[in-house]
Amino acid sequence: MTKIHHVILSALCLLLLMGCKSKKDISIAEWGYIDSAWVAADSSVFYVNEYQPIPKLVIGITVDQMRYDYLERFKSDFGVGGFNRLMNGGVSLEQMHYHYVPTYTGPGHASIFTGSAPTYHGIIANDWYDKKADALQYCAKDPNVMGVGTSSESGKMSPVHLISTTIGDELRMHTQMRSKVIGISLKDRGAILPAGRMANAAYWYIGGAEDVWATSSWYGMSSLPQWVQDFNARGYGKNCLTETWNLLYPDSIYNESMPDNNPYEAPFKGMIKPVFPYSLAELAKLNNLYDLMKATPCGNTMSMEFAKAAILGEQMGADEIPDMLCLSFSATDYVGHQFGPHSRELQDTYLRLDKDIENFLSFLDETIGYGNYLLFLSSDHGAGNNPAWMMENKLSAGYFVSDRLEEMVEERLIKKYGAGNWVLNESNLNIFLNRVLIEEKKLSLKTIQQEVASWCLEMEGVHSAFTHAELSYSIARNSLSEKVQLGFDQARSGDVIYTLQPGWMEYGRQGTTHGSGYDYDTHVPAIFYGTGVGMDYNTITGKYSIADIAPTICHYLGIPNPSGCIGKIIE
Repeated sequence: MTKIHHVILSALCLLLLMGCKSKKDISIAEWGYIDSAWVAADSSVFYVNEYQPIPKLVIGITVDQMRYDYLERFKSDFGVGGFNRLMNGGVSLEQMHYHYVPTYTGPGHASIFTGSAPTYHGIIANDWYDKKADALQYCAKDPNVMGVGTSSESGKMSPVHLISTTIGDELRMHTQMRSKVIGISLKDRGAILPAGRMANAAYWYIGGAEDVWATSSWYGMSSLPQWVQDFNARGYGKNCLTETWNLLYPDSIYNESMPDNNPYEAPFKGMIKPVFPYSLAELAKLNNLYDLMKATPCGNTMSMEFAKAAILGEQMGADEIPDMLCLSFSATDYVGHQFGPHSRELQDTYLRLDKDIENFLSFLDETIGYGNYLLFLSSDHGAGNNPAWMMENKLSAGYFVSDRLEEMVEERLIKKYGAGNWVLNESNLNIFLNRVLIEEKKLSLKTIQQEVASWCLEMEGVHSAFTHAELSYSIARNSLSEKVQLGFDQARSGDVIYTLQPGWMEYGRQGTTHGSGYDYDTHVPAIFYGTGVGMDYNTITGKYSIADIAPTICHYLGIPNPSGCIGKIIE
């Protein structure tokens, strides 16, 4: 038997044994089976082995601020074609957690798609104090690029501060740039960081008076592709603001949430009480016009429609070379911050997102073909319960004011070591000391860091404090210190990092926020669905790290892990 006969016979036998629908359109003239790998005529590998086909399109969905318990709380109210389809037809992990602090949007999106942690990918917060520039640095801000599709400062964004490669970067390198990788989100950081540094494009929404999706010159464009221009011309935001946001279902369906009118929610500007219905046209004038969309379910629906337009406009998943779409739904975060995790507004946002996901899955079935795409869904962080509500119900919680801590540290350093501007900045639970002043006075930086850390523990609400020296050279001694260490960057982090007690947060008395290392902020969904996902069981109960998602997807694609990856494949 000749080599070509062996290849053809092996391929025919394999197709008969597997009945693999994803290969039904592949001719034997174009494909061969060599050394346990499906190979195209030009020797590009697209099938890892005889049991694992490569998807034509990978979709990574991040639902901003989605706690895991939302899946369980709202499950009976979801339809059959959205979240329930993913859970019943795919594999859901019941104990997926973030392995570091702080649990913010920028680090979360970066960690999912790099399989890493802030200490390796460099995105330690949404913004951080730049010691050299003596100013805050936003995680996606880049003054060296120009906006494309917008002339505002909102267009000057890029992944320049991301150190590790992403899944998409590795896919692009593996296929010699033939794969297309695109990021989409209402938030710039939610589009840019998941897609990575080598992405074909990342698109984010510019609200205010603009109502456009835009990108930046980082991606080699001088003007928006025609399909983006066409989408913008539809005036989706304008149409949305003519609508009224009311409950999707009868009020009785929302029995998992608090009453509509309660003191733990923040009303929109122009409203006395945060109650349905919301006339978006009337509210837009006082809520920065099209920015209002971001805090309504309409923002998620628009993101989904833009993702569909991207797939069609860029012909993603149209050939055997795998592409990747990174889609982040951000409205859930805006609604969660404003109304809290137990509000009717939040529940309604998720019930409407369920419909959007059903719509999107049906579109993928029709466009890419069922079995030809691999989708995973997770979240960048969870959210805490409203502390005011907790305290009123005799639970341990509180509100922290970092300015008081900063003032106390400054006063004590002046009293002990003399006049001077000792604290340069306090942000994201990081205290940055004036190292130049400390050196001029010939003092021990390590000693002063230790003193400041001990003073932090005197403040009500503070749980623990760590010094820069300790995090740089010591091995983590418990789960909390390990999380702090994985969120620490020697060049970008502060001299002292502290954490708060469970239930405590720095925020207003309405709504909620996130950022801690406790379960309510770290426990998020993780669902895998589509090409190659096993069907022997639907749930995995073992505890996994968010860093495990990227190497698992890379395994399905048969590509190297991202450069900063510390996760493991989920078996």
